[in-house]
Amino acid sequence: MAVLGAGLIGIDLAAKVARSRALECRLVVARAADTPGLRQARASGLATATDGVGSLLAADEPFDVVFDATNAMAHVEHAGLLGPLGSTLIDLTPSQVGHMVVPTVNGAEAVGHRDINMVSCGGQASIPLLHAITRRHRVDHVEVVTTAASRSVGRGTRLNLDEYVETTQDAVRDLTGVKDVKAILNISPARPPATFRVATSMVGQDLTPESVRAAAEEAAGRVRAYAAGFEITACVAEGERAFVAVEVAACGDRIPRYGGNLDLINSAAVHVAELIADAHGSAPAVPTAGTETS
Repeated sequence: MAVLGAGLIGIDLAAKVARSRALECRLVVARAADTPGLRQARASGLATATDGVGSLLAADEPFDVVFDATNAMAHVEHAGLLGPLGSTLIDLTPSQVGHMVVPTVNGAEAVGHRDINMVSCGGQASIPLLHAITRRHRVDHVEVVTTAASRSVGRGTRLNLDEYVETTQDAVRDLTGVKDVKAILNISPARPPATFRVATSMVGQDLTPESVRAAAEEAAGRVRAYAAGFEITACVAEGERAFVAVEVAACGDRIPRYGGNLDLINSAAVHVAELIADAHGSAPAVPTAGTETS
């Protein structure tokens, strides 16, 4: 696989792939040689390149998987260029170009698609819980409020705030069946930085504390299989209303503990790539030391 984008998300992806049982990072790509992330990748022994998507097009053979860690507008171009090569794109931007996937909800569907959209960090945090709850209860309205530390929100996300909200709303609708959905994103300037958290409010019927908590805890346990820092911090339900809140702490690699938003979506993306590798019976070759290309 290759990583397109050498920001915090891209470099953390490469670090996570390094310990994967089924993936091998062959190339990390940026547009500028002096990108801090690219320097980190080189220091880790990874091959790097500085011609953006052009570096992937110029490779001797297509990559099985390309993680796109750029921005939503750029992904449209990348999908058009890389799709004909047969690579599977795993899109970490809220572009809505590909098939939206949340691993514990519809991860098996990823195998049948060449362009996979990881929705958003808020979507990855809320949809597993909402999907589980809506399987047991009628829910007519959902509100998802995401709060992320300013230091964990990079330039790509800031360029795509509208797309973030729209993609999160659409994914909640598609993967839960609830039509009345509102998503809100708060970027917190607090110091010390606030841990990533997502609050979900629901209006429905016969929402009992026991049933809602049981569904939420079961869903959270499945997410923790690939994102260990995922924890339910509040769960309240009575009659027509329910409220469930989660916090996600990053668990090492390149991301500070408060950046659970990045850790969660990256962990989900790597998990999806592993599902694809397993489905195709792939196994990485013995890793070799990388050299920089231009």
